[in-house]
Amino acid sequence: MYIDYHQDMYRQNTKLIADLEKAINGEYSAIQCYARLAQMAANEQQRRQIMEIREDEIKHFQLFSQFYTQLTGNQPQPVMSEECAKQYMEGLEAAIKDEQETVDFYLSVSDEATNGQIKEAFRRVAADEQNHAVWFLYFFTKLLK
Repeated sequence: MYIDYHQDMYRQNTKLIADLEKAINGEYSAIQCYARLAQMAANEQQRRQIMEIREDEIKHFQLFSQFYTQLTGNQPQPVMSEECAKQYMEGLEAAIKDEQETVDFYLSVSDEATNGQIKEAFRRVAADEQNHAVWFLYFFTKLLK
């Protein structure tokens, strides 16, 4: 029985590249939206924390862009994958939902990745995203009181 390993690797890389593009666009969108969200923050402590989260998103964007460039030989061309909220509460709610969905997505990419460096990076970034979700949830619940 003949197994085409080259075709299997090509399929894996094609999926990984598509997943990296999705991750890059998501991080790019978060960077833009969190800058806006920080401007609307309820107080200085929340503004600082949102800006710290935004710094994490910049690091994630750079990391995923580096992997993308290594795999494709091209620089990514990020696009906004979502619109930014116009109100603070709406923005917090969107951020909570987005961060949680991103955790699930990144863990699935990590599970499927065959490259150890990429596998570990997605797992680590998923943990960051979970932490971000907790912060946004904390700010959201504080405003509900």
